[in-house]
Amino acid sequence: QVHLVESGGGLVQAGGSLRLSCAASGRTFSSYNMGWFRQAPGKEREFVSAIMWSGGNTYYASFVKGRFTISRDNAKNTVYLQMNSLSPEDTAVYYCAATTRVRVGASSEYDYWGQGTQVTVSS
Repeated sequence: QVHLVESGGGLVQAGGSLRLSCAASGRTFSSYNMGWFRQAPGKEREFVSAIMWSGGNTYYASFVKGRFTISRDNAKNTVYLQMNSLSPEDTAVYYCAATTRVRVGASSEYDYWGQGTQVTVSS
């Protein structure tokens, strides 16, 4: 069982940056591949980024375009999403999720989800 809590969301102007954090409970955090997803109003949840359990492999959605960086600290049971050059199109609720499966781009593959953190980018 893994309990996930996101933080770091907020209101930022276009071009600004935010760093999201996802703190996980449980002693097996380092066994999980972690993902970030987002959901804008009226839209389906979409994949943003993922990092494998060892931190050695990372994946990004094409719309990230080098603006976001995912990382993890297994000693702190935390995964991060550094978001730079934000635009209003990035406005959404951002969720972190955990899975032991390898298809990290699919939300259906994740077993545990956080409650989400709101990111709002003003123009």
